[in-house]
Amino acid sequence: MPRRKYTREFKESAAKLVNEQGYTAVEAAKSLGVDPNSIRHWVKRFPGNGAGAAVGEGALRAELRRLREENKRLLMEREILKKATAFFAKHQP
Repeated sequence: MPRRKYTREFKESAAKLVNEQGYTAVEAAKSLGVDPNSIRHWVKRFPGNGAGAAVGEGALRAELRRLREENKRLLMEREILKKATAFFAKHQP
């Protein structure tokens, strides 16, 4: 199987996911379909402007965690509403 080649822009944007948006290397690798070790290498190679190491990193991670929890709750609510709609559609007089 031949090695895959990625553009510099792709590598930089992958590194930004980790450096600036708070993703872990594994999360970024899963979403992009690449090996986590490649992401780790790109993060070292393209450190960015240091936004990930700023004092507000903890706040960003907390907000990311909160948004993920809210997203999970909203997805669950949507599934419940879908099931309720299907139930009431079946039992129409």
